[in-house]
Amino acid sequence: MSNERLVGDPEVPAVSFEQVSKHYGPVQAVRELSLQLPQGRAIAFLGPNGAGKSTSMEILLGLKHASSGRVEVFGKPPRQAMTAGHVGAMLQSGGLPADVTVRELLTLMTKLHPKPLRVDEVLLRANIADLADRRAGKLSGGQTQRVRFAIAIAGDSDLIVLDEPTTGMDVENRHIFWNSMKDEAERGKTVLFATHYLEEADQIADQVVVINKGRLLANGSVSDIKAMAGFQRIAFRLPGVTREQLLNLPHVVSLDVLHDHVQIQTSDSDKTFYALLDQGLRPMEIEISALGLEQAFVAITERDNGDAVETTETEDAR
Repeated sequence: MSNERLVGDPEVPAVSFEQVSKHYGPVQAVRELSLQLPQGRAIAFLGPNGAGKSTSMEILLGLKHASSGRVEVFGKPPRQAMTAGHVGAMLQSGGLPADVTVRELLTLMTKLHPKPLRVDEVLLRANIADLADRRAGKLSGGQTQRVRFAIAIAGDSDLIVLDEPTTGMDVENRHIFWNSMKDEAERGKTVLFATHYLEEADQIADQVVVINKGRLLANGSVSDIKAMAGFQRIAFRLPGVTREQLLNLPHVVSLDVLHDHVQIQTSDSDKTFYALLDQGLRPMEIEISALGLEQAFVAITERDNGDAVETTETEDAR
């Protein structure tokens, strides 16, 4: 089967891991990971720090060899797919040469790519046309990240791999970046990205993969991942309430009280809320909803770690 038939064939996954493990001496970074990622989707690759995300991405890019197992990218070994120009990547590390302009840098990158795009098109796709004549050494941190994204899409690659691409960006630059990334996904590219900004992954991802301790923990749509957590969120305002008044409510998984604002994570929102009323408490501005992706991610990974979720202030997944 020719290479061209593999790309665009819905029967062929963009990325396939089969029982992949990676050891660093006694440390096992990836543990028998089996996973297939379809073509043409925006896929969030999530996991706590040290979960094996970056190692897995480096293996699929051919930058590291698996200790065991098999990896294919569009049906081929990773390095062969990279050489053919099917993959563009933006990793966490890597700087830019300070004394060249953005246009000069992208011109070089397009000349090196097997399937180059026009430089002006890359500037527009990455939304950095205003930076074209600026020297890389004069860019802010967020602008540098956007230029690194432009390098990742400098060719007509079929898979774009992004490892924590918005680290160091302010809110405005993150918004600009995610719009550029969504445009790539809408062009039919497969976009695989790791991020700690889970509220943005919630809005953008077609599919979510969660790994923990190097193992596959969850794989599905955003709604699938939220459903796996099995919890709901109750939020309300209640002047004068204390933590002690709420600690004994049934089915509470976590409890956060800040002044008169309360957030409760519960495994049974009906029973928790009725018990609240039975205590004679009358909350205001009540909201009962499913967990967001960030809260679901925390709940799933904590459950996998075997940690008892205490009734303390909710921690931020970042």
